[in-house]
Amino acid sequence: MPSGRVRQFDVNEALDRAMEVFWKRGYEGATLDELTVAMGINRPSLYSAFGNKEELYRKVLDRYRTGPVAFFAEALAKPTAREVAESLLRGTVRMLTDKAHPAGCMVIRGTLACGAEAEGIRQEVLAIREQAVSEIRKRFERAVSEGDLPKGTDCNALVRYVTTVMHGMAVQPMTKAELTRVVELALKAWPG
Repeated sequence: MPSGRVRQFDVNEALDRAMEVFWKRGYEGATLDELTVAMGINRPSLYSAFGNKEELYRKVLDRYRTGPVAFFAEALAKPTAREVAESLLRGTVRMLTDKAHPAGCMVIRGTLACGAEAEGIRQEVLAIREQAVSEIRKRFERAVSEGDLPKGTDCNALVRYVTTVMHGMAVQPMTKAELTRVVELALKAWPG
């Protein structure tokens, strides 16, 4: 007969609740007390199921990428570079205006102000953002080689432009109409 207690909570639901706390409070702002209350578990259960706060945050980041920002992978599969950019920008608007979760972008907001103790998490989040930039850049470079984007397009500048608009929208308090207008204006600058 196995020893120990059987887990009495839904791991995915607990991660969703932890995501909400991290999203609202940031990595450093979220306390273990807030996390355990929101998750409906005690500290020993948190440590047993998720490890420490840093490991929990990593698991929440994975859940965030497959949940609220799943539009990213879908956007990269669009047939043209312009559709990729438009899908990324419009997906950002949908995420930012979705009342099912806190305002803003968890990845952008979560590590804006981190001290030395959270430097590892901050670096990890920066690496995730740079990985996203790299994936978009590769997609734009493919568009140049396929003739979808003009030869000589500065793909690095183009991806930085798109991601800067996305990140800017994530930290500016705007209505859905204002965000949509930003997307429309950003797309007017599209090359070709």
